[in-house]
Amino acid sequence: MLTLSFSRIKNSSAPITHVEREVEIRPEFLERAKKLLYKAENIQVTGDLFYDEPYVTGNFHVEADLVVPSSRSLKPVSYHEKFSFTENYTQDKPTKEEIEENPDPIVLINHDQIDLQTAVEDNILLNIPSTILTPEEEDDDVYPEGNDWEVVSEHDFEEGKKNQINPAFAKLKVLFEDNNDDQGK
Repeated sequence: MLTLSFSRIKNSSAPITHVEREVEIRPEFLERAKKLLYKAENIQVTGDLFYDEPYVTGNFHVEADLVVPSSRSLKPVSYHEKFSFTENYTQDKPTKEEIEENPDPIVLINHDQIDLQTAVEDNILLNIPSTILTPEEEDDDVYPEGNDWEVVSEHDFEEGKKNQINPAFAKLKVLFEDNNDDQGK
């Protein structure tokens, strides 16, 4: 578990505390994230923390090798993730005004411990793209299908809507055809 001491950073004579670590994902995190993440390896976090009253602010960069479900078929997709995030840590509950004024999240810490492990894990999930496809799905525009159903592209869906006949109008069309036949006699 990756934790840092708030008071040690706050009282440090060095202006910046540097962190460079490999992170091991906890099994309970993988269980919680099982629908969004199949596997996470080689997770590296680097960052700097500094005290700027009343917060310890951390700027972090994370790289990880992930296996995530395809957003189309749920098949496993290997994905190398790189992202940065910033968080502010405080020992006192932030006011509503502080939360609204600060563009970065403010995290209330417990027992003088900054839980960087949870921050990294949560940000790994937040930074997975909403659309991720297997190479075959990208190259061949492959969509899943089953008995009496299929997934179609948005373009194909719109084209189908244009060519679809409204059942109510189809019944009216039959009535008009019958009328035209009667008038021709």
